[in-house]
Amino acid sequence: MGKDTGFLEIPREQPTRRKVQERVQDWFEIYEPFPEEKQRAQGARCMDCGVPFCHTGCPVNNLIPDWNDLVYHGRWEAAIRRLHATNNFPEFTGRICPAPCEAACVLGIDQPPVSIKLIERSVVERAWDEGWIKPEPPESNTGKRVAVVGSGPAGLAAAQQLRRAGHSVTVYEKNDRIGGLMRYGIPNFKLEKHILDRRIEQMRAEGVTFITNAHVGVNVPVEALTSHYDAILLAGGAEQPRNLNIPGRELKGIHFAMEFLPQQNRRCEGDLLDPSLAILAEGKRVVIIGGGDTGADCLGTSHRQGPKSIHQFEIMPKPPETRAASTPWPLWPLQLRTEGAHEEGGIRDWSINSIKFTGDENGNVKQLHLVRVGPPPRFEPIPGSEHVMDVDLVLLAMGFLGPVRSGMIEQLGLALDSRGNVAANADYMTSVDGIFAAGDMRRGQSLVVWAISEGRKAAASIDSYLTANAEPLLQRQRALA
Repeated sequence: MGKDTGFLEIPREQPTRRKVQERVQDWFEIYEPFPEEKQRAQGARCMDCGVPFCHTGCPVNNLIPDWNDLVYHGRWEAAIRRLHATNNFPEFTGRICPAPCEAACVLGIDQPPVSIKLIERSVVERAWDEGWIKPEPPESNTGKRVAVVGSGPAGLAAAQQLRRAGHSVTVYEKNDRIGGLMRYGIPNFKLEKHILDRRIEQMRAEGVTFITNAHVGVNVPVEALTSHYDAILLAGGAEQPRNLNIPGRELKGIHFAMEFLPQQNRRCEGDLLDPSLAILAEGKRVVIIGGGDTGADCLGTSHRQGPKSIHQFEIMPKPPETRAASTPWPLWPLQLRTEGAHEEGGIRDWSINSIKFTGDENGNVKQLHLVRVGPPPRFEPIPGSEHVMDVDLVLLAMGFLGPVRSGMIEQLGLALDSRGNVAANADYMTSVDGIFAAGDMRRGQSLVVWAISEGRKAAASIDSYLTANAEPLLQRQRALA
């Protein structure tokens, strides 16, 4: 815990966001610096709650009261050791995790919860600044080889854990840079990429091998992995987007969010893109369909490109301003959330269903036909609420339906679960012995903190598998070939 009476004396405080007119002109993170004395004061608010429900809210089981107390007492180096004990990448979760730990904070029953996410980010940034985070290569090598497919948070967490256990680890990434969704999905104003790069350099120094432009099942045969490695971890994410199958969907100017967002991240990396393939909001009437995190990322990105107007629509009804009675503490609350992107402009509306698109003679989208609807699950159209609006760019941000099944998954002959994800048992083993799955590829679209948790647990299972089997199955298969 922090200070005995800290939660009674100190209000919750968060860093100030930079002024809207300033931040929409650049791609840097949106928060102002937060002084150390205020960081320590926020740690002091952690109360002696007896049973820390924040642990139940945190998928990686962070030792939250421990490092809150250490921050309050100024013991920063001890705090990062506690933080790294459960979380490989607190600089990622401290920026892009929605903080289910705070929703479960006992103080949050009748007061604003402890600023856990802020303290987490403060601890790890202090550790980087002080030089406390260094490569941790293993003392010896086991001689076992593991392939990790996908370099998002699940793949990176597993790779680091496995390498530190002494295994030889190679990460295969289909894109030209390492990082998965964090590299080409999360905008820079939420996660600047040098934050990602420094952790990748640590892993390189620990002995992890990274291979880019390596799309397993496409330009890298699956046999190249099954014939060479003792175990394989699939951590390729849930990249199959949910489509909007209405008339006019084929018109030009209608794109999935993950066609739009990676382009801007590439521009921020200095890449030159083919102008004929560019998807830009500049000077356009933009509509974003989908009200979740991906929709907010599209919104913030569009603001920085200079659109003529932006509307964001969600088919679900508007959430309440405070925690809904249907999601009592310590559950993740149903309530309205306002991201930095929402502060920057645009019109946000709920209970809106899209009926069809219409276009011009050149096949470009020009109008979106809408109707207001009633509550779920029927979403009955409200008579007389139909209307048409002019559009130039439509971004579909309605979530994801699991991993892409063609290619690697089909070629490996993996079983799928009822939701179309890669089926795996409690040890993260798939239907093929020696092949494991973790992260969104196994559990479906989820949070970065869940991906890190799954990567760590899968790594532990793989380590047990390799240790228990003097001659793992994949190795035996090579011998018999």
